[in-house]
Amino acid sequence: MISLADLQRRIASGELSADAAIAQSGEAIEAQDKTIGAFVCRADNVRAADAGPLRGIAVGIKDIIDTADFPTEMGSKIYRGWRPRADAPVVMMLKQAGASIAGKTTTTGFASRDPTATLNPRNHAHTPGGSSSGSAAAVAAGMIPLALGTQTGGSVIRPASYCGVAAIKPSFRVLPTVGVKCFSWTLDTVGLFAAGVEDLALGLSAMTGRPELLLGAAIERPRIAVVTQDFAGKPEAASAEALRIAGMAVERAGASVRTLALPEISAEAWLAHETVQEFEAHQALAWEYRTQYDAMPPLLRAKLDETVGIAAADYDEARRTANRGRKALAKIFDDFDALLTFSAPGAAPKGLASTGDTRFNKLWTLMGVPCVNVPAHVADGGLPVGVQVIARFGNDAGALKVARFVEETLAKG
Repeated sequence: MISLADLQRRIASGELSADAAIAQSGEAIEAQDKTIGAFVCRADNVRAADAGPLRGIAVGIKDIIDTADFPTEMGSKIYRGWRPRADAPVVMMLKQAGASIAGKTTTTGFASRDPTATLNPRNHAHTPGGSSSGSAAAVAAGMIPLALGTQTGGSVIRPASYCGVAAIKPSFRVLPTVGVKCFSWTLDTVGLFAAGVEDLALGLSAMTGRPELLLGAAIERPRIAVVTQDFAGKPEAASAEALRIAGMAVERAGASVRTLALPEISAEAWLAHETVQEFEAHQALAWEYRTQYDAMPPLLRAKLDETVGIAAADYDEARRTANRGRKALAKIFDDFDALLTFSAPGAAPKGLASTGDTRFNKLWTLMGVPCVNVPAHVADGGLPVGVQVIARFGNDAGALKVARFVEETLAKG
């Protein structure tokens, strides 16, 4: 993989020019993407910006995010060839920080259930996960050092786990979702993929103008709660092993580690996620569903058929449940710096029929808290499995610091 931090150091020292760094990504895309299929479309003759902290950094943009220089097709034939007039604010944040847009990465249809043809770079017989399939795969294959994805259920953290890359789903609305095709306005969150935790911190800090997100001094004795989310069902052996390995490693490194059972309201909020998501999806996709029904991605269309008629009263109650869950979760962080839990039920499923299960992600998306995937284990077939570091709402800097502690501890073995 390409380290954003390493590229920045080499460019700053004069060892590598910004244009040469961009050219390396272009060559990697040309070599790899014929097999992986991570990009929907790519830029020609990409040049480095004149200035900015992300100068020389090539970035992939998930194809539900508006771009003026590329079509935004959303994984659906309904929008084939559609060209927005303007970049989404999150794309402009990248450009203003000096990044260069390498192209648009694949997404499941409307960032929902219908898989792409993108292959997992770690094992081509397996899915890279979704819905941010192309972004995760492009970073994992060493094509680009940074990519944008989105998460409504688990579409940043889960594909990062499957592809063995670092990723952050920031606190809700740290990154704007204006100009991103809406699925659920309560849940949709823009996130980042990169080679490592330092790369995520550098990218997110540069985009947002938040220097506090830079990692700085290492945290020495984080207070970590291991959470198994029993209400979401049992994990597969690979994920159970990843969490065991990570928990033991951080404890040996000096962290205070305790196993924590989440309060009952967390299980209720976990169930409420689907009501919120599907009620809002029917409104966000009303035009497509009503006027382009036969052209809708089939798995998404079937889910919308299944969930027609969710009562507004049920939606309102689900939102109230979510608010109670957020209050209970905030109290937990009075005693812990971070939670450590599964990023996915297991390693990437075989084949491309499914992009995986969101059951270990959706609570945290509904809670709006920052989540970071850290690769922790390699299962059979060379398939990576990650663990998820979760911090208090708004404490994205803390989530990144604890994630780096986990990452460095695991690297020591």
